[in-house]
Amino acid sequence: MSWFESLVLGLVQGLTEFLPVSSSAHLRLTAAFSGWKDPGSAFTAITQIGTETAVLIYFRKDISRIVSAWFRSLFDKAMRQDHDAQMGWLVIVGSIPIGLLGVTLKDQIEGPFRDLRITATMLIVVGVVIGIADRLAARDETGGRHRAPKQRKSLQDLGVKDGLIYGLCQACALVPGVSRSGATISGGLFMGYRREAAARYSFLLAIPAVLASGVFELKDAMESDHVAWGPTLFATVIAFASGYAVIAWFMKWISNKSFMPFVWYRIALGIVIIALVTAGVLSPHAAESAN
Repeated sequence: MSWFESLVLGLVQGLTEFLPVSSSAHLRLTAAFSGWKDPGSAFTAITQIGTETAVLIYFRKDISRIVSAWFRSLFDKAMRQDHDAQMGWLVIVGSIPIGLLGVTLKDQIEGPFRDLRITATMLIVVGVVIGIADRLAARDETGGRHRAPKQRKSLQDLGVKDGLIYGLCQACALVPGVSRSGATISGGLFMGYRREAAARYSFLLAIPAVLASGVFELKDAMESDHVAWGPTLFATVIAFASGYAVIAWFMKWISNKSFMPFVWYRIALGIVIIALVTAGVLSPHAAESAN
């Protein structure tokens, strides 16, 4: 991997990780359209450490409060009723599905799931799902001629059941084209949560899974002779900087804007990929890495 490739792929990772468009799909497509090798799951996982570091810094006050309350709740029964302590447990509970499925489906994730036809299909299908969830949320928020606006749930209403559903939605993002934020946020909207609440929990829920995946892949990469460490670390730094900027922008956007621009973008991109693969212009296995 060249330094230029790492710059571009780091930017793509940072710019798309937190938007509901699938960063893994865009990394794969960027490599395919550029004639580069697929950066692979190890590159993706390591650069995600950069984007998750951006999450840790942006939500540092929330995270510090939750971690502190959670630790105190281990020894103080009274603290177990504290919302921040409960959020700590809910993040752990919500991380279980992706942890189990990530280990179980590791070979499929690194192999058949990277087929561009699957990626394109997921871009379209999940795009439609996000669009429906967005419309339902908008209807509740604005009401209508014969109905008043409906109060949507906040994170204070989050329980174990909803936490697990969020976790299952996040696990769907193991398939390129789904999008971690798109799946979890739309899942939250279907369950009746406010846009900002759904996004905030989505970002917090991603921290254990992404960091664990990054550390796991980092361990394997350190035992391999095939990793271009300089470019990979450079891409991680770029992903951190661009990812932080995207979080700041997206949290403002999501409070009162529609997801429909992302929905139409996903559907259009998916259709283009299917058309190119069907026409033989693009191989469904284009840019796949050898390892």
